Amino acid sequence: MPAPLPPPPGGPQPGAPTSGGAKEGGGLRSAFGGLTTRGRSFVAAGLAAAVCAYVLGQSDLLRVGLLLAVLPLVCVAVLYRTRYRVAGSRRLAPSRVPAMSEARVHLRIDNVSRIPSGLLMLQDRVPYVLGPRPRFVLDRVEPGGHREVSYRVRSDLRGRYPLGPLQLRLTDPFGMVELTRSFSAYDTLTVVPRVEPLPPVRLAGESSGYGESRTRALALAGDDDVIPRGYRHGDDLRRVHWRSTAKYGELMVRREEQPNRARCTVLLDTRQGAYFGAGPDSAFEWAVSGAASVATHMLERGFAVRLLTDTGSSVPGPEGGGGFSGDSSDMAGLLLDTLAVVEHSDAEDLAAAYEVLRTGTEGLLVAFLGDIYEEQATILGRMRQRAGGAVAFVLDSDDWLTREAAGRFDVPEAALTDPADPDTTEHAVQMLREAGWTVVAVGPGQPLAELWRQADRYRSGEESAGERREAGARP
Repeated sequence: MPAPLPPPPGGPQPGAPTSGGAKEGGGLRSAFGGLTTRGRSFVAAGLAAAVCAYVLGQSDLLRVGLLLAVLPLVCVAVLYRTRYRVAGSRRLAPSRVPAMSEARVHLRIDNVSRIPSGLLMLQDRVPYVLGPRPRFVLDRVEPGGHREVSYRVRSDLRGRYPLGPLQLRLTDPFGMVELTRSFSAYDTLTVVPRVEPLPPVRLAGESSGYGESRTRALALAGDDDVIPRGYRHGDDLRRVHWRSTAKYGELMVRREEQPNRARCTVLLDTRQGAYFGAGPDSAFEWAVSGAASVATHMLERGFAVRLLTDTGSSVPGPEGGGGFSGDSSDMAGLLLDTLAVVEHSDAEDLAAAYEVLRTGTEGLLVAFLGDIYEEQATILGRMRQRAGGAVAFVLDSDDWLTREAAGRFDVPEAALTDPADPDTTEHAVQMLREAGWTVVAVGPGQPLAELWRQADRYRSGEESAGERREAGARP
């Protein structure tokens, strides 16, 4: 997967129409290097005719020779001036697309000179994963006119891909000269993970900070917070808190009820050794897509969502209100952009993620895990103590490895000769269940929506069993 390619400071924003100037090159000297074979032949023929005219004393032949030699030079001068009076721009629709979806790139060429242009040949640079390099041939553009063309790009792999710079090749009507102009502006296409719509189930066992209710009052006695604030223009005078007004010597009002949104943390395991294979249908890409789907789904339900990886990286960061955010539309774009460029980590355990979670109390914790062992299960058990509810989607290593060994992916030899010990993996999963996690084993090709319902059924069954045990223990 390509590394992130952010735009330069002060550069164009992705998706917005952009244009750029030409790279100057070597001036007129380089322009003369653009003479075609026809142009060079005319110059050579003109010089030969001039020499013959001088030797033979033929003035008419001298005029013909000068005409043949000067015509390509005039074309060079005119075309050299014209190429810096042609503007180009690019627009992406949209600038952020899911993997395996298409985006359309619109190119526009404007002739800002007072003379018509010659034949124009356009070429836009695109990464090979987006498709073949697009090329267009445009007829002459009238003074002040423009031409628009478009092409489609598609990628099966998420990431950020640069588009551009746009290259423009101009030719004169006589075919004497070909000059190339390269614009400096480029755009960035962001290919985000696929988001699968999830059913609106209510996972049982919800606790404080996690549930159907989207707001909770901070005050425990009454509808209003007992802590007053300063009066602001437009406040209802019936909310004036006279005791605080007398105490502070200024008009104070009772603060209104403030909502506290239910929280959800999506934990993504990115450890290199936890996954096998590569490609758009690999286990790691399934985990990334699953994390994107759950995060988007919980944002739509009104939850404050945070993305956390095994390295301890949190989006949004701690400065954004304890790591959570309240603007669902902006948060969805931020999380998808982050997941578009997430890569494997060199971490061996989940200790860094636990250090982030141990400082607070979470609501719902949804984890997408690769191959886990007893050490990781112990750390995850500690995480469960910090959350009101915990659901883990664990990679079924045996099924994925069998699929990869069948030729679907490129599998390291070590993975085929030394597969994960199933007894160790099953024991780690059992440890998670005993710690209170709702564990769902993930096999290749399983839709996340069905697994999401399955997690709800598992959780409901665990709660029912727990209630039966408690009822049986009562005297």
